Amino acid sequence: MKTPETIIISLTNNGYRLAQQLCAVQAAHHRHKPKPFAATVQQYFIANHPLIFITATGIAVRSLAPVINNKLSDPPVLVMDEQGQFVIPLLSGHEGGANEWAREVSELMNAQLVITTKDAWQQPVYVLGMGCDKGCPESYLQSLIDQYISVEQLPRIVAIASLDLKQKEPALVALSHRLGLPFICYSAERLNTVANKLSYKSEIVYREVGCYGVAEAAALIHAHQLTQQKAELVLIKQKNKRATCALVRSYPIKKAA
Repeated sequence: MKTPETIIISLTNNGYRLAQQLCAVQAAHHRHKPKPFAATVQQYFIANHPLIFITATGIAVRSLAPVINNKLSDPPVLVMDEQGQFVIPLLSGHEGGANEWAREVSELMNAQLVITTKDAWQQPVYVLGMGCDKGCPESYLQSLIDQYISVEQLPRIVAIASLDLKQKEPALVALSHRLGLPFICYSAERLNTVANKLSYKSEIVYREVGCYGVAEAAALIHAHQLTQQKAELVLIKQKNKRATCALVRSYPIKKAA
């Protein structure tokens, strides 16, 4: 019996582009803005087609809820965000093979795998902390990434974090846009709450901006904010003439299905 074809569902322009990239590395049929939406995706599900939703998770859940049967017979369903940063096995994780399929897709697309089924292996969340001089060219930031961030770590970075004084710094904003990463900034007061975790407390930085460190502190705070778990430095502050960087990781808590 022929295995039903994988169907990729997208709703936005960014989702359309990501779906096309997926089709280039995975045999699948792409449907963009199918109408009527719920009825169409339900028909695919009932016909046992593996599905990849490039939509909000809620859209996938609400659309499929009326036809979900049980994990032993339902086809695997994955969800990806339109930026291609995360892959979530939504249905039939163990029995239907969605967990392993999601792992394969995450490797093909350099995306972060997010598994919430019991005892599933999980990858760490990485946050890149960065700071720079006013007017610093983007090339100085990229140089630090090229020099200190490994090819294995780079696809797992989920955000760039810095000081709120840098929230409109052109180079940092441009870098986050180019890499497709959110750029999150915190106040000096907030950064000082993790001063005791820094590899080095700089009095010079404190006199200039009011905190003892930017790159390490911002990354530590945001990684913890994302997972609510312990965050740890995996790359202490590195610098060149105009910029600094640090890398922090944190492991999301495992949740039952």
